[in-house]
Amino acid sequence: MKISLDWLKQYVDIDRTGEEVAGILSDLGFPTEGIEHPEGDTVIDIEVTSNRGDCLGHIGVARELAAAMGKELNLPEVTFVTSDKTVADFVEVAITDEEHCRRYTARVICGVKIGPSPDWMKRRLEAVGQRSVNNVVDATNYAMLESGQPPHAFDCDKLTGGKITVRRAKPGERLVSIDGTKCELNDEMLVIADGRGPVAIAGVMGGLDSEISDSTVNIILEDAHFDAVSVRTTGRRLGIGSESSFRFERQVDIEAVDWASRRAVQLIIEVAGGTAAQGAADVYPGKRQSEPVKMRFSRLNDLLGIEIGKDEVMGTFAALGLQPELDGDGAVVCKPPSWRHDIYREVDLIEEAARTHGYDNIPVEKKLNIEVAPVDKREKAVVGLRRFLGGCGFYETINVTFVDDTVGDLFAGGEGEGRLAVKDASRKSANLLRQNLIGSLLGVLRSNYNVGNTPCRIYELANTFSAAGDKAEGPLPAEGTKLALVFDGDFRELRGVVEGLISMIKADAAVEFKPAELSWAKAGAEISVGGQVVGVAGVVSAEVSQKLSLPDVEICAAELDFERLLELVGASVTVKPISRFPAITRDLSLIVDEAVTWADIVTAVNAKAPGELEGVGFTGIFRGKPVQAGKKSVTFSLKFRDDDGTLRHEIVDGFEGEILGELKGRTGGELRTA
Repeated sequence: MKISLDWLKQYVDIDRTGEEVAGILSDLGFPTEGIEHPEGDTVIDIEVTSNRGDCLGHIGVARELAAAMGKELNLPEVTFVTSDKTVADFVEVAITDEEHCRRYTARVICGVKIGPSPDWMKRRLEAVGQRSVNNVVDATNYAMLESGQPPHAFDCDKLTGGKITVRRAKPGERLVSIDGTKCELNDEMLVIADGRGPVAIAGVMGGLDSEISDSTVNIILEDAHFDAVSVRTTGRRLGIGSESSFRFERQVDIEAVDWASRRAVQLIIEVAGGTAAQGAADVYPGKRQSEPVKMRFSRLNDLLGIEIGKDEVMGTFAALGLQPELDGDGAVVCKPPSWRHDIYREVDLIEEAARTHGYDNIPVEKKLNIEVAPVDKREKAVVGLRRFLGGCGFYETINVTFVDDTVGDLFAGGEGEGRLAVKDASRKSANLLRQNLIGSLLGVLRSNYNVGNTPCRIYELANTFSAAGDKAEGPLPAEGTKLALVFDGDFRELRGVVEGLISMIKADAAVEFKPAELSWAKAGAEISVGGQVVGVAGVVSAEVSQKLSLPDVEICAAELDFERLLELVGASVTVKPISRFPAITRDLSLIVDEAVTWADIVTAVNAKAPGELEGVGFTGIFRGKPVQAGKKSVTFSLKFRDDDGTLRHEIVDGFEGEILGELKGRTGGELRTA
């Protein structure tokens, strides 16, 4: 943004050269991109960050300089001639979309005479890169470059109905903007409308039909506060922008709207004549109060690594209009002014203290001391997890945090939970925050299959978001780290990977897979460790595969709560020496009903398991002749070992008989003999 030194001197007493002023501004966080010296002036081109919309006008920059140099800020005294008529005699204002227009003011000036601007106004506008149009348009541009608040002037006689409405556009409405762009509007765009239809695109650009022309006599002057995201989204979709939209996108001072409006009226009357109607149509619904912000002096010094005196901090904050007050607890409480919407956290105040103290005043040590910290529990777990999954043939993926409606519907976080979305023109479809990682991984699997990369084993460790839950804090979503795995193979392999992964974290963890209904799976299970659910797993259903255009193969997936897995890290594990004596393994095939699960069989075995039973292993399932319909043959192994001596087969026969008796009683199973 170009700043005129001659213009700045109207608001603050500057006794420095342009180069010195540029140096002060650079130290305050406004780097200089160039300095020009037009006749009788110095113009400094400064960079203004997107969070400092208050400095997109000369008054904002002057306020920063005044605080840095210990000078007073002098704002123009606003006075102008008024007629015996009121604004209500000309126009009424209504806001139907208070979310995107938080304040709208309208003033009326009658009897203006359109013509060239005076030399002093032309000179200042041209010095900062603005061409002169006519006295009224120049006055509105001057007011914008002075205060950073963009006004807009309508030809009052070209508006119909005597009412201005700030509303969403209706589908099919059109507008030709001042620059000649034919704009196709939709119901997500905010417009200013009269009795016939839209006359301006709110915060972006006015309409050609209501612009100021040589025949203009009466003016309606708009000054307002529009939502930054709405202005930016609309401008990008229409492919147009302006100096006004540039400022609205970075937020304007809602409390200064009335002052800026009166100042613009004063300038118009000064250069174009006329008289103003009394009062203003000022619609200001839902006025909000800024929240106090607290800063601890101890935190200030810890974060910066230097000590800045309390008196210096208090003086600086007072000069910046932050209204600082000591709270008696080693902290200062500030009430950010309306123009500083960027200050709402402790660290924001620390930044203000640092930049006004001067970054050059922060000492630089010749030696850099680095304290080596041990790897924490979380990082150790992540490293081990990646190593284990890599050994199992899985590749790590990193996906975008957003998904589209299709994936969001299929993999919702839970019944009754709200879906979180962002409003961004660049994300017209995939704008939902993920509640589940499996949907994204299935998309990666599909892409790999499309280019012939098979088989495909992938995983992702990332955060998911839900609008409800124990971890949700106020308006913020509940955020938690999840680990998801997807691959094209048998579910038993997936189970083995999950069990191995959990065993890597806790060697003696008792992992259970219990049947569960999952919206995306034709067969699903809850995964629990020691009775606590840590995740889910399943075989992707044909319906989900069809909706996501997945390959015609069996796809299995699992998602684990990484935070709960971390709770297992570091738990004590009981170990014993490896037995010196051989084991006896018995392979059994049991014919059971289709409804009997592997968990049922394991439960029955454990109910009669002697101390010598070392493990139960799943071998396979057979269906078909000679096994009758509605039943299946489950083959598994029982491994026995005695740590004190070699087992005899007749003893194992007794163990096996008791276990088979329990299996028959609990599952109705019969030993398969053929």
